[in-house]
Amino acid sequence: MKQQRIVKPKRIFPGVLLIGLGLYFLVNQYQFPYKEQLASWPSILVIIGVAFLLQATLGKETHSLFPGLLLTGLGVHFHGLALLPSWPDHWGMYTLIVGISFLIVYIRTKKEGLIPGLLLTIIAIIGFMSFNPLEAIESTTQSTIGSIPTILLDLWPVVLIILGVVFILKRK
Repeated sequence: MKQQRIVKPKRIFPGVLLIGLGLYFLVNQYQFPYKEQLASWPSILVIIGVAFLLQATLGKETHSLFPGLLLTGLGVHFHGLALLPSWPDHWGMYTLIVGISFLIVYIRTKKEGLIPGLLLTIIAIIGFMSFNPLEAIESTTQSTIGSIPTILLDLWPVVLIILGVVFILKRK
């Protein structure tokens, strides 16, 4: 009889997070298409959000669904602002992302989130039809790394990826 490998729910989030961060830092080191966008802080939001979403689905922990949807939605929104000139830069997007997150949680759990989801989605729709009182504030910061041997700089993202895979696949 063939044994089926079961992923431990407590190892999904840190495993996916380490893999995502490793990929993020790997993209920073080498030339990839859309490197500027992929190696930006919204990608960190998407990575953390996807880790929560996988924890919610694979680990069957519905309490991780809302933060996963929220962070992924915000990361996608900020990438949309950077990549697509027609992407809406409006405060209503934030309430829409939160509202949709609540609605998806309600659809998935049938327990909570319907009323706040509907209210926030309605507020967002009304907001899109009205004057935009808020302005987006953008700031970028760059950090510099001192004199660390190049081999460590090249390999540490790979170590994060390997640790993430070990977290996911470890049996104990």
